[in-house]
Amino acid sequence: MPTFDLNHAPLRTLNRTLHALRPDTNETRWTVLNPDGRHAVAAGLTLPISVEIEGNVGYYCAGMNQAAQVIVNGNAGTGVAENMMSGFVHVRGDASQSAGATAHGGLLVIDGNASARCGISMKGVDIVVKGSVGHMSAFMAQAGTLTVLGEAGEALGDSLYEARLFVRGAVRSLGADCIEKEMRDEHRELLYAKLKAAGLAGEIDPSEFRRYGSARTLYHFHVDNAGAY
Repeated sequence: MPTFDLNHAPLRTLNRTLHALRPDTNETRWTVLNPDGRHAVAAGLTLPISVEIEGNVGYYCAGMNQAAQVIVNGNAGTGVAENMMSGFVHVRGDASQSAGATAHGGLLVIDGNASARCGISMKGVDIVVKGSVGHMSAFMAQAGTLTVLGEAGEALGDSLYEARLFVRGAVRSLGADCIEKEMRDEHRELLYAKLKAAGLAGEIDPSEFRRYGSARTLYHFHVDNAGAY
């Protein structure tokens, strides 16, 4: 299992080394020491390898991830897993704003809280936050799921498209065109699958959550809705 110490080699060398791996590599489990808040750690990975980061990371950790498993044993800065396509990213601390922004697929799990705009413009990713999320989370979210075990800040789901939002705690307020929807059996089954993928099956009851989605009134411009755009 290769170990890379960022106190002894530059971050660019780490990312270049990971990007140069071939599909038939047997170096599939990596450990990164002393990240010390550096930006773009393990960004742009395209192979099903595992990278475990021992400490806090800065902006865009695991951004553009494809197929890889990236575990952060600490907190993450802005845009963790931004534009992720597939794979698994696990933050075992808190995440700053825009976690999972524009992500198309894969699973992002945050053990702590996520700041503002969690899941902004998400396009198919599944995000599970064990704590709470800040204001404007799931802003313009187009597809995928956001599951929040804690509370949600102001303007949840503002200008939402077809992403599905599940929140167990209180919601400060809903954004434009976001409404609470009926929680049917099919939605409880979907939520259970997401909780199971995050390792929470049997610990959390899906019936404790409320579901939010788009009212579908802003899909096309109408002068009566001009103030909501």
